[in-house]
Amino acid sequence: MTGTDTATALERATLDKAARENFPVAPFFLPRAWRTDLMAVYGFARLVDDIGDGDLAPGGADARALGVPAERADDPLALLDAFETDLGRVFDGTPHHPLLRRLQPTVRRRGLTPEPFLGLIAANRQDQLVTRYETYDDLLAYCELSANPVGRLVLAVTGTATPERIRRSDAVCTALQIVEHLQDVAEDLGRDRIYLPAQDMKRFHVQESDLAAPSAGASVRALVAFEARRARDLLNEGAPLVGSVHGRLKLLLAGFVAGGKAAVRAIAAADHDVLPGPPKPGKLQLLREAGTTLRGEG
Repeated sequence: MTGTDTATALERATLDKAARENFPVAPFFLPRAWRTDLMAVYGFARLVDDIGDGDLAPGGADARALGVPAERADDPLALLDAFETDLGRVFDGTPHHPLLRRLQPTVRRRGLTPEPFLGLIAANRQDQLVTRYETYDDLLAYCELSANPVGRLVLAVTGTATPERIRRSDAVCTALQIVEHLQDVAEDLGRDRIYLPAQDMKRFHVQESDLAAPSAGASVRALVAFEARRARDLLNEGAPLVGSVHGRLKLLLAGFVAGGKAAVRAIAAADHDVLPGPPKPGKLQLLREAGTTLRGEG
């Protein structure tokens, strides 16, 4: 395989995951320039998550692209350090990884700053060191790094960032992160991570061993329902973001909010039993939620 083939394969392995997200990443109705730049941002965010989760494509091609020695190719912290170094080259040189080379024209075109990208790297570095969260506020601080930068980048790419929109976007992004954590309780536990706040687990009499069961008992379901309501409240708090913009961007942001609300409904439809696998909304439910969000209802 040539170097060009390898680079293309690395990009495709990451970007193809966009179809599996709870929300639209760069839908067809957006202007081509927006789609290009949003996919470049998504490629960065997805790859840094894959590094943090140990979900890179087998074979070590990403490590080689980042200049990580073969003996450390499975070390997330080494990969994240190399990725951060390569991110610096996006702003003052020529990056090595193909997804960062893809990102560089977007950064220049849209005047993006390093801070949101560094936040996403910091979140994944934290995942290697922190596996439990004592309070809901602790979890929100994590979401400030792991989720909110994505919404801020969307606003920056589309040239629509204002302090109020950023505030609303942060609420939506934090909600989407919490919903994803609820969907992935079992998967996260397999990585020795729990994103359900310990104080809430204690309140609902949930032990860590309860999360390893094939199906959730009443206490776990009650806890999941409680956290899902929090996510729904955050989505409602952030929903006015949709009404603050116009045209095709309004459709995109409605898709983000609708994706979160549809996922909350899917969790409820599973009677809040997330342990057998992540409850996912169907396309019809997503369309219904999008219509409701665009009308400014519920």
